Amino acid sequence: MQKSPISLCIFDLDGVIVDTAKYHYIAWKRLAAEFGYDLTEAQNEKLKGVSRVQSLNHILDWAGVTKTEEEKTALATRKNNWYVELIQNVTPDDALPGVVSFIHELKQAGIKVALGSASKNARVILDKLELSSLFDAIVDGTMTVKSKPDPEVFLKGTELTNTSPHASLVFEDAAKGIDAALAGGMLAVGIGTEDQLGHSDFVLPGFDNYTLSDFLKQLTRVKQV
Repeated sequence: MQKSPISLCIFDLDGVIVDTAKYHYIAWKRLAAEFGYDLTEAQNEKLKGVSRVQSLNHILDWAGVTKTEEEKTALATRKNNWYVELIQNVTPDDALPGVVSFIHELKQAGIKVALGSASKNARVILDKLELSSLFDAIVDGTMTVKSKPDPEVFLKGTELTNTSPHASLVFEDAAKGIDAALAGGMLAVGIGTEDQLGHSDFVLPGFDNYTLSDFLKQLTRVKQV
């Protein structure tokens, strides 16, 4: 098998390794209802890859509601408490199809693997999935100041693994995450659809039946462009 031009693969968490967006939606919708606003699924999609504070600010703007900083802190904490309760139900069976076997293939090929997530609960979720030991580095929302599309979360992953950004690749399901990877000088693979993530280097619908061989072939095509 050909040698990979990539030394590090960085994975976002929600929507790439596991789908916890449904739990975020339940918690945000419950919170919005407290001030008489009905949060839609379409709006929740716009919160993907966005920090908790920024997500709350978006919801307040949509609802036309003003809160003090103290009130915002209380609201964000309440939402997170509900979310943490919900993710207690996560099990290894909740990993998205094919992603665990693909990560194992990367590791066997000598490619480092890191997590780059805005979630402050990322480590809890990885532990629930029983995947923490697979990662050479885990960067979550407790370790960053700037949110995507700033590349901070991914650049920290390259620093912790002593890898050049130009030898790194990010798997992301959110447009802002793709923007962050590209801004950091990394290759970006969209997990989703072309219409939403078409500015990625290439797009995958998911990891089901996706192999290291498939990955290396696509990397070769990208490097030749």
